[in-house]
Amino acid sequence: MKNDSTIDLARLSAMDVRLASRLLKGVRDATLSGQRPPVLPRPVIGESWGRMLRGGVDPDRDVRTSLLSVDEVEERRQSSPLLPVLPVLREGLVAVAEAAQHIMVISDAEGRILWREGHPAVLRKGDRLGFQVGAHWAEDVVGTNGVGTPLVTRRPVQVFSAEHFVRSHHSWTCTGAPIMDPRDGRLLGVVDVSGPMETMHPATLSWVTSVAQLAEARLRERHVAGLERLRAVAAPLLARIDGRAIAVDRHGWPAAVTGMPLPERVALPKSLTEGICWIPSLGACRATPLPSGWLLLLMDDVPEPLAATRITLDLSRPRRCSMRVSGGAAPWAHELSPRHAELLYLLALHPDGRSAAGLAEDLFGDPGRTVTVRAEMSRVRRYLGGLLAHRPYRFLEDAEVEVLLPEDPLDLLPHSTAPAVVRARNPEP
Repeated sequence: MKNDSTIDLARLSAMDVRLASRLLKGVRDATLSGQRPPVLPRPVIGESWGRMLRGGVDPDRDVRTSLLSVDEVEERRQSSPLLPVLPVLREGLVAVAEAAQHIMVISDAEGRILWREGHPAVLRKGDRLGFQVGAHWAEDVVGTNGVGTPLVTRRPVQVFSAEHFVRSHHSWTCTGAPIMDPRDGRLLGVVDVSGPMETMHPATLSWVTSVAQLAEARLRERHVAGLERLRAVAAPLLARIDGRAIAVDRHGWPAAVTGMPLPERVALPKSLTEGICWIPSLGACRATPLPSGWLLLLMDDVPEPLAATRITLDLSRPRRCSMRVSGGAAPWAHELSPRHAELLYLLALHPDGRSAAGLAEDLFGDPGRTVTVRAEMSRVRRYLGGLLAHRPYRFLEDAEVEVLLPEDPLDLLPHSTAPAVVRARNPEP
């Protein structure tokens, strides 16, 4: 490997495990001391190490938070959106993991370990590392690892030996993949396969990623089945309505409509209650609760309130980007998917507007990917209503836009690989 090359896990796996571990230790020690390493760490690892150094995580000290109590763990398990797909994860991972001297671990979106199964000897080794049920393995708690780092990047990550930021984890290898809610893109948790560094194999990343995607597919099937049940309840009610109405689930996905086209999704206010409300994509509505959803009766005789005067784009919390709208209409908030957080941030950078080709260049480094951009912007405009204009895409001139950023620019949208966001994270001097 040349001095300017980047570590490749496939090549590492072909090396003697001890030799590969020593190489990575040299890379880590040189990087953390500010020296030029013999080879560069992989970008996902180098960026994680940078976050740890800025956050003050001690690379030489194993800091553990207190475990959740048995009752707290059980409460989180029962309320976890991953509980319905636990059989899928077990079937896809546990038997093979145990045979390969690994363990399977499932965390929630905060990095708390809720389930752990696998090879008995490796479970005991995990105990010694503090890799236990109820432990907190977020990246800013225990450093770069296969649970916490995927929670930040929202991408599958394999961490081998000294790629772990904290020295006491160097005998360990772990591979984690995030599981997203197919309804709204919300991060639900991480499934991870871990074990002694001698058991590392680059194919583990594809394996764990495939099982995580299978779990997401099962969640999608449950979502469709739920909409079918809601449709059965709502259909008789809609048949008696003379006007426009729509039945949606609690996440705004439509089950049935009357008097209007079926929209892709309706962004509901977080604090929706029974009675008259204002929904930007629909206007004034009378909301009536249904089992697992809402019946929204559109009220054409209620005038539209004055346009909102303030839009606050909150990017200060990397895993919970959101948007708040206030002004003439009732205050309204919406949690943003990673892609929509990127798009709205880019529009805030360009108050005069950005063409589809410009946004494609910003997002993908390819101005030709306008079809993807237009599709995403169409989804954004469904919940921002009249606050976005197009040709070019931009916020309306009379809307005051405020962007709340992380204290450190390097923590801006850490999941994003968009060239424009990467440049913003690393501004030129």
